[in-house]
Amino acid sequence: MDTPVTFIVGDIMSEDEFFRFCQMNDTLNLERDSEGNIIFMSPAGSLSDNLSSKILIALGLWLDQHGNPGMVFGSSAGFTLPNGAVRSPDVAWVNSQSWDSIPESDQERFAPVCPDFVVEVRSKTDSIFYLQDKMQEYMANGCRLAWLIDKYAQKAYVYEPGKSITEHSSLDIQLSGEPVFPGFNLDLAKITR
Repeated sequence: MDTPVTFIVGDIMSEDEFFRFCQMNDTLNLERDSEGNIIFMSPAGSLSDNLSSKILIALGLWLDQHGNPGMVFGSSAGFTLPNGAVRSPDVAWVNSQSWDSIPESDQERFAPVCPDFVVEVRSKTDSIFYLQDKMQEYMANGCRLAWLIDKYAQKAYVYEPGKSITEHSSLDIQLSGEPVFPGFNLDLAKITR
């Protein structure tokens, strides 16, 4: 399995410079780690992106039916985490109070906020260890619930602050949106067939 290519540059680009660099290279999928190093991500595989899309649609529909109290995002959105990393989860949600406190000019960039909820879906070429590290980074920066779905190993991991990681050894399960989305359950078996 591959890990993303990291261009070791250290913290030589400001937030504005990195944003402009991404805009000038908009055909590349880029992230930045907390040390300022640029990470070149390969595009998602079609099957894994389809799964991410199904999750995004299911969450979006549920939020619309229950009075969306925030903003939901797909994999193209970047967020500047409190540790300085810029990450683009496959699915993300930010509560409305946090989102509304961000100036509109920053909302159009890599919003300086850690999403309350994130989903990462492993592509066949992704390193599970890299993704697990990313999930830990989200949690360390204020994420309240995170799901890592590995269709290839038939596993799902649930991350919550202050709790041990819950590992499911089958995708024939329902993932609970508690405590972030009370009442939301995602039937993984249904969307991974």
